[in-house]
Amino acid sequence: MEHGTPIPRPTESELELLQILWEKQPATVREIHDALNEDRPSGYTTVLKMLQIMTAKGLVVRDEANRAHVYRAALSQDSMQSKILKDLSKRLFAGSAAQLALHALSMGPASDNELAEIRALIERKHNATSSKPSRPSNDSRKDRP
Repeated sequence: MEHGTPIPRPTESELELLQILWEKQPATVREIHDALNEDRPSGYTTVLKMLQIMTAKGLVVRDEANRAHVYRAALSQDSMQSKILKDLSKRLFAGSAAQLALHALSMGPASDNELAEIRALIERKHNATSSKPSRPSNDSRKDRP
């Protein structure tokens, strides 16, 4: 997938298949079908049709080199999460990642490990911001003739 090309938001059903692929990839239709059926019954042809649609949408990539088609997610789980959260942040939080994070944290308890990761991220962001050299002000142009 080209960098910067918008990727469609996956449906709930498509996300289920992507979750399986992120764990097992690459995987055949049979492997994906078997994994999906551990949680809920699903037909083989339904899974195949969904994968064909997801291929057309650019969500998965199909390798047709062997007899059984093998699928893998077009984006890593981390990349997909980032794209979906960036879109959500723009649409619901006026582009504020901080507001999105605050809202998410207010929804339920976070574990001690999660809170430690959040603190470490804040510290890294703070250090990165404070270590950047300040740019000269553009106000000096006002005094020019």
